[in-house]
Amino acid sequence: MHVMEAAVRKAARRLVRDFGEVEHLQVSVKGAADFVSTADLNAERTLVEELSKARPRWGFLLEEGGEKKGDGQHVFVIDPLDGTTNFLHGLPQFAISVAAVKDDEIIAGIVYNPISDEMFWAEKGQGAWLNERRLRVSVRKKLEESLFATGLPFKGKPDHDVTLAQVGRVLAVSAGVRRMGAASLDLAYVAAGRFDGYWEENIKPWDMAAGIILVREAGGTVTDMKGDHAMMQRGDVIASNGQLHNDMRKLVG
Repeated sequence: MHVMEAAVRKAARRLVRDFGEVEHLQVSVKGAADFVSTADLNAERTLVEELSKARPRWGFLLEEGGEKKGDGQHVFVIDPLDGTTNFLHGLPQFAISVAAVKDDEIIAGIVYNPISDEMFWAEKGQGAWLNERRLRVSVRKKLEESLFATGLPFKGKPDHDVTLAQVGRVLAVSAGVRRMGAASLDLAYVAAGRFDGYWEENIKPWDMAAGIILVREAGGTVTDMKGDHAMMQRGDVIASNGQLHNDMRKLVG
């Protein structure tokens, strides 16, 4: 965990500097977009370099760089900038997400928002934490009192109608639905009890890997839409405080 935290903090320092520059580039859409793409790649490069020094036998599954083979047992799953669109528009809701996977099991994860300096982290069997504070999922049992989060597909993504129908069903029975724009933080917020549940389809392993162990170690439940544990393979996820999981599956599954 210390190795992962050190790598994340080093990558974050550059991202924070870059975030400060984005506002000045808004006069040129292409200029800003190219700049953010470079920031994304730079953060990924820093993470790979730092983690490779400490764990040279580990492989990588990367948003930008694809798959880098290691010993076949150990893999870091990395999203160097989750919430790219938020970053591009100057919204401080983005994160670095890093998960450690051993023999196809997630054993540790970090989700870090460098602007708020909130580091959500978890190790298997050691609980979930926000900086130095232990996390627990919420205890709400009633849908009408519960707040949910999801992602909405944008241009070029499938299933707009399906997602909007899901949102409509959840809105009709709950305290609300939020679309924050960074899946890793949505999952971290479920672990922290800020959201009572989160669901999304058509997302990648690096969007959810670290968040999955956060929710589990905080006492929550994470499955795919079918109720199985093939989230990373299927590309869909439902995370909840456990109390609301069956209700969520009926609404969005």
